[in-house]
Amino acid sequence: MSIERPLKLLCVEDSPDDVELIRLAMIRHGMSFRLEAVSEEAPFRAALERDPDLVLCDYSLPMFSPLRALELIEESRPGLPLIVVTRAIGEEAAVAVLRAGARDYHLKERLNLLGPAIERVMRERRLEAERRRAQMAVADAYRRLSRVSARIVDAQERERALIARELHDELGQTMTGIVLHLHAVRRARLPDGAAASVDTALALAQDAVEQVRRMSFMLRPPQLDLLGLSAAVRSTVERQLGAAGVQGGVEVFGAEPREAAPCWIAAFRIVQEAVTNALRHSRASRVVVRLRFVAGGRLVVTVGDDGQGFDVPGVLAGGVRDENFGLAGMVERAEMAGGHLRIRAKRALGTVVRAVFEPSRI
Repeated sequence: MSIERPLKLLCVEDSPDDVELIRLAMIRHGMSFRLEAVSEEAPFRAALERDPDLVLCDYSLPMFSPLRALELIEESRPGLPLIVVTRAIGEEAAVAVLRAGARDYHLKERLNLLGPAIERVMRERRLEAERRRAQMAVADAYRRLSRVSARIVDAQERERALIARELHDELGQTMTGIVLHLHAVRRARLPDGAAASVDTALALAQDAVEQVRRMSFMLRPPQLDLLGLSAAVRSTVERQLGAAGVQGGVEVFGAEPREAAPCWIAAFRIVQEAVTNALRHSRASRVVVRLRFVAGGRLVVTVGDDGQGFDVPGVLAGGVRDENFGLAGMVERAEMAGGHLRIRAKRALGTVVRAVFEPSRI
């Protein structure tokens, strides 16, 4: 056993002879230690303030008990290990102290085994501390990664908004001007061949104008900034369903807040992706989107379709890849916005995507 400093043992025992026997057993085991003995609650409380490493506690004390010791440890020194060292006790009593938090119990008739037991308990305690530190480090790294990812997403959304405005205000206006001039040319008397060419150019230009408008809308619908989440979702979903010839629509419950929440753009993108998936892959005949604004700021977004469904665990297993990139992206986007997302599906019945954004995390 490798200990950098003497182990501080707190022994709760009313028999000086038993305290001495425990001390001799530790010396015989070769342990470097300091042992403090108490037998009642008040001295035990005071001893806890001196930061012991481990507590050895007799089971049969006239003024104290291991169960009370464990209660006091939980109040002031949670995690401090306690081993019951006693004469024979019943199985029921042993189970009770172990369930209450004792790490082990040992018979006084076999004190030669107490040293190895203490080493094992201290080794487990160090491993627990290392595991907690590792978990905290992972959680801290995840929080930092989430903040970085959120900033990246925010930058992407601003870039999308900028491109959408440029498409609408610059390229869109230029294309509209070309259409107007082509109409003017078309009204002039032209040879049959030239007129046909102008008609073709006019059709192509009008198609290009519509493409620019559609691209601008999909990049950043103006309704999201001007009219709110419900209007943006309704406009987008109606466009998607109308183009695909699929029934459905948007249902809104609760009062939408006047102030936009940071999670709204994530909710909008999730709806956009979920509806796109339903139209592309599910063979659905009906898609319904529900937005539920709950008092206090909670937002619940549900996208359901009556398509063929799919094996959700199977598709998501094995990490992110081309086949599940969109689904994984929805999950990640929800988490970065302080929410969580669940996908449930049944074969030949349909799929439900549900994202919940909590106000305390938005």
